[in-house]
Amino acid sequence: MNHLMLLGNLGTGEIILIALIVLLLFGGKKIPELMRGIGKGVKSFKDGLNDVENEIKKDETKEEKQDLSR
Repeated sequence: MNHLMLLGNLGTGEIILIALIVLLLFGGKKIPELMRGIGKGVKSFKDGLNDVENEIKKDETKEEKQDLSR
């Protein structure tokens, strides 16, 4: 449900209008390329977030081990 909040109060009509404008601006042949690029960017962003989360978890477990050894 939270991912729908990103769209704000956009209704079906507004979304269709935006889709038509994108289609007119980029043309039918460019849209798959555009979507592929956006998908790769999102995947890269998620991978970066996962790396940061894993690094934080490693640091926390390392600190816990040090605290237990004292």
